[in-house]
Amino acid sequence: MQSSLPLTIDRAAGLPLHLQLAEQFRAAVLDGRLQAGHRLPSTRDLARELGVSRSVTQAAYDQLHAEGWIEGRTGAGTFVTDVVPLQPVVRRRPAHRPDADAKLLTLRPGIPYIAPTPDPGWRRAWREVSTQSPPRGYDDAAGLPALRAALADHVARVRGIACGPENVLVTNGTVHGLRLLLTVTRQPGDRIAIEDPGYLNAVVAARDHRLEIVDVPVDEDGLQVDALTEAAAVYVTPSHQYPLGGRLPVARRNELVRWARRTGSLLIEDDYDSEFRYDVAPLPALAQLDLERVVHLGTLSKTLSPALRLGWLVASEAMVDRLATFRADSGDWPGWPMQAAMLAMLRDGYLDQAVRRGRRMYADRRTHTCAVLSPYGQIVGQDAGLHITLLLPDDADDLRIAAAAREAGVVVAPLSEYRRTVPGPPGLVIGYATPSTSDLHRALTTLTEILSRR
Repeated sequence: MQSSLPLTIDRAAGLPLHLQLAEQFRAAVLDGRLQAGHRLPSTRDLARELGVSRSVTQAAYDQLHAEGWIEGRTGAGTFVTDVVPLQPVVRRRPAHRPDADAKLLTLRPGIPYIAPTPDPGWRRAWREVSTQSPPRGYDDAAGLPALRAALADHVARVRGIACGPENVLVTNGTVHGLRLLLTVTRQPGDRIAIEDPGYLNAVVAARDHRLEIVDVPVDEDGLQVDALTEAAAVYVTPSHQYPLGGRLPVARRNELVRWARRTGSLLIEDDYDSEFRYDVAPLPALAQLDLERVVHLGTLSKTLSPALRLGWLVASEAMVDRLATFRADSGDWPGWPMQAAMLAMLRDGYLDQAVRRGRRMYADRRTHTCAVLSPYGQIVGQDAGLHITLLLPDDADDLRIAAAAREAGVVVAPLSEYRRTVPGPPGLVIGYATPSTSDLHRALTTLTEILSRR
C-alpha cells in the first residue's frame, strides 16, 4: 500500500515493515523528494494510510528520530530536519589482477613443500581443536600457558636452550617477533647491525622502525664478528647464514656473546631452518650461551607452512614480561585456534614427524639440485636448509638471468637482491623445497638452459 508520503509496504519482502519505511524515508530525503521542514503525518494517520498497525509506524519514526532525520516540535507535529543530502562516494572496484607468479614454477627460497592433501597428523590436530571450547575471555598475551610449556620443552630438546615457559612468547612468526622486539626495545636512530648479504625482511623491519642499519660482512662461516662496530642490537642467522649458508663456529659464537656483553648490545638470533641439516647435527642455539643477552626467534614457516603464521620467541623472563605487557595493550597476538592446533601437533609428535620426513625429502632434492647446477658456478650453503646459493662468475648479471628465467616460466632469486653495501660475486639463491619433484626437475632444466646461454 502507498501513503501521501513516498512510502510503500511490501509484505513479501524479507525486511521488517518498520525498517522498510525508514529506509524509504532516508532515500526520499537524500534524493530531494522530501525537503527540510516538511510536516509529516502522525503515526496513527500514516498507519491508517498504509494499512499497518501503529506500532510499525511508531517504530519507524523512533528509528528516524534517533538517527536525526526527523524532529518533534511541541504542539506542532513531526518534521523533516535540515539534513543536507550527501552524495555517496562511488567506489570503483579495481579489476581483478591474477597473481603473475601463480602459473610459474618457483625456486624461491624459504617455503617448504606442501602436499596437495593433508596427512593424518594434520587432520588429528584440527579435530582435537574442534572438540574444545574457546577461552571465556581474552587469552594470555604471551601465549597459551600449555603451549609455552610445550615449546620450552621443544627448544630445550632440539636446540639446547635451557628455559621454562616463562622464557617463551608465542608469535605470528619470525618477522612478527622481530618487529615486536624492535618496537619495545629500540628507539628511532638506534644502530642495528645486520648481515650483508642478509634477510630482506629484517632490513625492512629495521627501516620501518627508523633504525640506523650497520652492514656487516659475512664469509663462509657466517657473520664476521671482528667487523662489528658500535650497535645497540645485532640481527644474526648463526645456524645457517641467510642466504649464503655459513654456520657460525663455536669460537666465533663465543666471541659474539663476549662482544655483546662488553658493549651491552642485544643479539637477535633468527633460527629459521636449523631443523634441516644434512651433514651433522646443528650446533646448539646461540641463546643457550646467554639468555640474558640473546633473543631467539623460531618459526613453523619452514617446517609446516608459512600460512600458519606461528612461531616463538625465547628470551629472559624480564624480556618476555615486557613484550607480553605491550601485547596486552595492543591486542596483537596469535588467535586461540592456531595456538591450540600447534599445541596438539607438538604433543602428538606431528611436528617431529614432519621434520624427519622433510629432512629425507629435502636431502634428496638438495643432492639433485647441486648435481644439476654445479657445472655453472660454485655452490655454497648446501649442508642445511631449504635452499642453496649458486655463486656465478664475476662477469655474470644475476638480475638479467633471473629476469630471463621468469620469462621462461621459472621464478628464482638473484643474490644481488640480498646485498646492500658489501660487495661480492653475483649469484642465484635457489629454493628446492616448494615445487613437486617433477616440477623441480622442469624448473632446473629451464634454468640450466638459460645459464648455458649466458
